[in-house]
Amino acid sequence: MTRVVETTADTLIGIDIFRSLDNDERAAIARHCHTFRHPTHTDIVCNQDDSHDVYFLIGGKVRATIYSRVGKEVSFRDMRAGEMFGDLSAIDGRPRSANVTTLEESVVLNMSSSTFHDVLRSHPQVAFAVLCGLTELVRHLSDRVVEFSTLGVNNRIHAELLRLAKEYPCNGGLVEITEPPTHADIASRVSTRREAVTKELSRLSDAGLVERRGKSLVVRDLERLERIIDDVKSPSD
Repeated sequence: MTRVVETTADTLIGIDIFRSLDNDERAAIARHCHTFRHPTHTDIVCNQDDSHDVYFLIGGKVRATIYSRVGKEVSFRDMRAGEMFGDLSAIDGRPRSANVTTLEESVVLNMSSSTFHDVLRSHPQVAFAVLCGLTELVRHLSDRVVEFSTLGVNNRIHAELLRLAKEYPCNGGLVEITEPPTHADIASRVSTRREAVTKELSRLSDAGLVERRGKSLVVRDLERLERIIDDVKSPSD
């Protein structure tokens, strides 16, 4: 059951684009927002919905999922506390382009599109932070286009594994991915079947590059994984 949570200046402290604001500025924005605690597997945003609110993840974890024209589900990205979603529809007024669903109990702050526009006009540093986020998204999507255009399935799995590893601390080349996605989730992200992911991760394990430690997935040599992908992207003559 979704529950209302009090919204204060402190609610906004952990949100990336508001880090440059002082307490009074955050308090003024908070008065125009509403915060809710959502249970696991709750749809926050639905594909093609005409709503234009912007959402900020205060706590928990959510997943953005895109659907192809034939209805195939493609996991786009997972988001954690501090991140924003729904901003594209707030900016251009078009319907939602993805579903966003909670993967665990999550606290989400809602901001109307009109308030979002007012904040961007009133706080240039926030507007710049939004631009930086959009730039990062474009770069991410550009990388994915190149991967899908140039890499085979196994190498797309390698690239996704590298992307996951870079979200965690590296200790002497070793990275422990403490919350790895399922094989089915990885398959959805790289447009293949779960069995292909299982087979390739098993091959990488036999080669000593990855291993399972309880629920974690460990990359034993991050530089080696990077070289594998670089060699495919930039083959020698």
